[in-house]
Amino acid sequence: MKLRDYLPPENIVLDLAPPSKAILIKQLSRLAAERLALDAGDLARVLTNRENLGSTGIGAGIAIPHAGISGIDRHFCLFARLAHPIDFEAVDDEPVDLVFLLLTPEGRPDHLNVLACIARCVRDEETAAAIRRATTPQDVYLWLCPVNA
Repeated sequence: MKLRDYLPPENIVLDLAPPSKAILIKQLSRLAAERLALDAGDLARVLTNRENLGSTGIGAGIAIPHAGISGIDRHFCLFARLAHPIDFEAVDDEPVDLVFLLLTPEGRPDHLNVLACIARCVRDEETAAAIRRATTPQDVYLWLCPVNA
């Protein structure tokens, strides 16, 4: 399983500047809704409900908000690097600046494999540092989805 199977280059956004987790969820929902022709409010509601179950901040400045969505037939991934880290109630209490949004078809059990794929990729310290230094979405994509991997 490769991250490039789920994350196209056009779904990499750099330097979003939300002041809070709630605003970030709304911004990510709006971006995803534009790409998927879905209602941004519905996406934000589902993602917020998932976050209310427990933070998707996995530590080391990384979060993977995710939810099952009706109306899509394939996994959808979007990556956002934040201009400034925000509190995300992560497991290590560290602020988050690298965020992967994962939307999966409702009821599909393989979303855990995609979550694990994302986590493995970005938990590598060298990769995370390079993503934080990158100046273009293409540079980020090359670190997240290397051609030779």
